Amino acid sequence: MGLSAPVDRQIGDLRLPMGEKTSLTEFLGALRGARLEVRSGTSVITGRLLSVERKTRISGGTTLEVDYIALLSENGEVRTTEVSPSFSVRLLDRGLAGKVDRLLDLVASGREPDLRRMVISTSGSGERALFVSYISEVPVWKTTYRVVLGEKTPLLQGWAIVDNTVGQDWDNVQLSLVAGAPQSFVQNLSQPYYARRPVVALPQSVNISPQTHEATLVASGARLAGRITDAAGLPIPFATVKVYDASGSVAGENFSNATGAYEFRGLPEGVLRLEVEATGFKRAVVTGMVAANARAATQDVRLEIGETAETVQVTATAPQTNTEAATAGSRAAGSGRMLGSGAGVGSSRPRQFGSGSASSSGVYRVEDARTRAEAAALAQDLGDLFEYQVKEPITIVKNRSALVPIVQSPVAAEKVSIWNDQAGVPRPQRALWITNSTRMTLDGGSFSVLEQETFAGEGVFDSIKPGEKRLTSYAVDLGLNASSKQTSSAQRVSRVRIAKGTITLENEVRETKTYTLRNEDSSPRTVIVEHPVRPGYELRSDQKPVESSAGWMRFRLQVEPKQTAFLTIEESRPLQSSLLVSNLTEDRVAAFVSSKSINTSIEEGLRRILAQKNVVAGLEAQKEAHEGEMENIFDDQQRLRENMKALKGSAEEKALVQRYTQQLNQQESRLEALRREVAQVERDREGAQRALERMIQELSFDGAL
Repeated sequence: MGLSAPVDRQIGDLRLPMGEKTSLTEFLGALRGARLEVRSGTSVITGRLLSVERKTRISGGTTLEVDYIALLSENGEVRTTEVSPSFSVRLLDRGLAGKVDRLLDLVASGREPDLRRMVISTSGSGERALFVSYISEVPVWKTTYRVVLGEKTPLLQGWAIVDNTVGQDWDNVQLSLVAGAPQSFVQNLSQPYYARRPVVALPQSVNISPQTHEATLVASGARLAGRITDAAGLPIPFATVKVYDASGSVAGENFSNATGAYEFRGLPEGVLRLEVEATGFKRAVVTGMVAANARAATQDVRLEIGETAETVQVTATAPQTNTEAATAGSRAAGSGRMLGSGAGVGSSRPRQFGSGSASSSGVYRVEDARTRAEAAALAQDLGDLFEYQVKEPITIVKNRSALVPIVQSPVAAEKVSIWNDQAGVPRPQRALWITNSTRMTLDGGSFSVLEQETFAGEGVFDSIKPGEKRLTSYAVDLGLNASSKQTSSAQRVSRVRIAKGTITLENEVRETKTYTLRNEDSSPRTVIVEHPVRPGYELRSDQKPVESSAGWMRFRLQVEPKQTAFLTIEESRPLQSSLLVSNLTEDRVAAFVSSKSINTSIEEGLRRILAQKNVVAGLEAQKEAHEGEMENIFDDQQRLRENMKALKGSAEEKALVQRYTQQLNQQESRLEALRREVAQVERDREGAQRALERMIQELSFDGAL
């Protein structure tokens, strides 16, 4: 396959930059230093290009911007000339004209279609067959499904819509359809790619931290129970019982007890296979069991005497599905039972198609014809992808589409109503709780529901893996009315922890939400109520969800005809508050007692601490009183000394000085006594403070109230 460097890369090698809108002056500027012959009018200038510059010129009162080029002639003279309409340039350097010509060829080639020629070469000799394949872009194929509800097991039918837009007919083409979400992009591999080497610093040694990945969300738990007996009906204890899911993996293993009974909980919903082995008996395999969360499945197994290597195959009885008629929410002409039934619209008698098995009237029933239909594709896993390979070659004319059947299989489906008060819909929705028991990956697409040969609604779902359960709504349930009410209340303290001088109180806020559903229809309803999963809240209700997703808990509620049912969900959120014991007051302790946030023993301990705090506070007050008295004496002594200075040389000096001296002596005696008292009070206060701190540290409690 021929390759060529990108146009901009080749232009860069020529050292002649050429943009999308390159002007003459820009081109001439790139030729600086080249030898040119310039003609302007009748004058001719020859020399090497020195510069190209723009100047302003005033002519006739108008300001013009004019480009000038300067050339250096061979005799050293610098000459300039204006780039005017009559201006012309001839390239004198050898090879320069060829480079410019090549440049223009490269620019012109960029407008040509991106076509490549591929040459396939082989080594060796002799004629041989060569298989060549290629990838052509086509539209994404789409899927659509139909779920048929009736008296029998629900039937799932699926079609792939394939569009031929490649511009030519597909004649007997082997077609395979792959379901998945692979990454895809377009990259021009035919064009060489040039990369600059980055500057990389020296590596530093860093260990990779271990990573954790989220586990599977909570799944619904189907139950399976039964008894293992011999041909005479006597129990067989210690028989090995294994359950396999739709993918063939072991879903559970158990042993029968002394009465022959066994039980499994938490099984995946869908089609299961049961294998039973016991010494002296033939191995029994029960297939076709369908487990659902709606009810506990029961399967008794009777073993025959023989060798364990011998196997007895048993087919379980297909479960019945709740398929009561849906309420019609729109007007329709005629009965829905006639749609697709083989009867011509407006015809007085039904048509007959072919021959073979028919009803007593000689007319095929739609249900029988639908059951006999087969899928036109074989399904297989491709790692993370899933492939539907059409069995026979297919022909699709260009610009046409084909509807290819890919799924025709019974499916485990439960008919329910779903209510989510945050979904923004006024009424509950009719829905199917589908378990993919087809062993095939169902690609996402639209689906319609046909119930008793009547259109009941349609919806969409994402891709569903084998054994996966999915809730899909398809119609409004006009027979149900729903509402919800939420209340909140703060609970009293439930736990107290006291340690190292800190009190921690734990209580909780409880929120109760009540869902009310009224069934006005004549048939019962199984309602799935979706309640949001909220971080920090713990479920306290006796009712547990049958299934949980990332954002919702799903609860099952049965509503009888003409009855009202209630679903109450109680949740709690813990609250925690802390405070220092040293900051407690009488009022705060009294509040704890009145709200029953502390018990008697805690109250007694806190009151002893409060009493000790009062002792410390009393000693501090006594010390402050003594220090205040000392400060008053100091102030009075200063007054007396100032008075004695003022009496110098006066007639009253001797009598007053004697009097002031006596007062100072008395005050000094009092100061000395106060100093002793302050020191004693300080020692008493320090001792009381140490006792208080010891009491606070020794107070410890951790328990529920």
